[in-house]
Amino acid sequence: MSTLIIEGLAHLKGTVKISGSKNAALPIIAATVLVKGECVLTNVPDITDIHDMLSILKSLGAHVDFKNNTLKIDTTAINGKNPDESLVRKIRASILLVGPLLARNKKVRVPAPGGCYIGNRPLDAHFDAFRDMGATVIEDGEIYHIEAPKLKGTTITLWEMSVTATENLLMAACLAKGTTILRLASCEPHVQDLCHFLNKMGARISGIGTSILTIEGVNTLKPTNYKVISDEIEAGTYMILAAATNSELTLENIETDRMDYTIFSKFREANMNFELEKNSIHMKKSLRIKPIKKLWTAPSPHFPSDLQAPFAVLMTMAEGSSLIHETMYEGRLNYLKELMAMGANASILDPHRAVIIGPTDLQGKRIESLDLRAGATLIIAALIAEGRSEIINAEIIDRGYENIIEKLQGLGAKIKREE
Repeated sequence: MSTLIIEGLAHLKGTVKISGSKNAALPIIAATVLVKGECVLTNVPDITDIHDMLSILKSLGAHVDFKNNTLKIDTTAINGKNPDESLVRKIRASILLVGPLLARNKKVRVPAPGGCYIGNRPLDAHFDAFRDMGATVIEDGEIYHIEAPKLKGTTITLWEMSVTATENLLMAACLAKGTTILRLASCEPHVQDLCHFLNKMGARISGIGTSILTIEGVNTLKPTNYKVISDEIEAGTYMILAAATNSELTLENIETDRMDYTIFSKFREANMNFELEKNSIHMKKSLRIKPIKKLWTAPSPHFPSDLQAPFAVLMTMAEGSSLIHETMYEGRLNYLKELMAMGANASILDPHRAVIIGPTDLQGKRIESLDLRAGATLIIAALIAEGRSEIINAEIIDRGYENIIEKLQGLGAKIKREE
């Protein structure tokens, strides 16, 4: 277990390089199962979730070489159909291996995946759609047996705009017989990145960036080289950090034209001061943070759930009340209890809604990181609080933020890790 020791009232300055997108890299790595031969992926973040996904693939027979954010992966020798249970239960993204393994091996057996607990995340959207494509799905407790001698293209309407279901079906449909039309598909930037990667391997996907995707099945795909997009969630986190600490920062290695512009819209509503260039963001001092009437999270193109918690910290500095409406996960407001322990004036109305009234001065406390995004949120809270804070269970933050301690230290933050 890791503990972060942080001194508050931070004033930061400098440049931070945004890492590759966790949410794009994980499905792209899963998609390499669809080909025989070596794929070379660059701009891959060196984080715990990536290493856990690679451990699963190595256990199936893949050859992996990962260093300096470049991943060389060859899945030619994969001979297993069933990912290791203990490894699958460590990471939610392991569910993304079902589609490509089913397309390659015709059957797969997986347990329910693990990861951060932020609320119920059912798999029905995945399995109902696989059934539509001709697969049989048998549930045995928390073990799922999926088999499809021949996947068939069809028209599928997802009953929710699930990112992982969209990605799983994209990968399975690439090698299915016929054409698959996927309605109510997610269109997040990382879903689009997976589509571009699959097309570069020889897939035929159209409608990219919309909620209706058309996938014409092909016989084979070929290995390729590809650069993963940079992480808009990490970029948004550092933008919020800059505004909260009234700091001037430059964010590099971020394709601003590929970010969800709803993020920028809400940031401007809060009076955050920034300038966008093609591959960088310049944060200026934000002198007066304004409350927002309602922060409503939902699938793209709406505000991402992954940035809801960091944004809520900023609202503790605004003069007035802000409503947080987390529509996606009923467990994602639990971090507010930690913020309230630090002095935040917040009320949890129900599992999906909370009100924050500001401004309030936060005080350094011993607090706990409950999940990945909550951990980053508490780092921001600790950096603006008066006094010293200790964040326990901090290793969970390493699942999604590459070298976050070193990056913050480079900006002047007084932060260190104790094991």
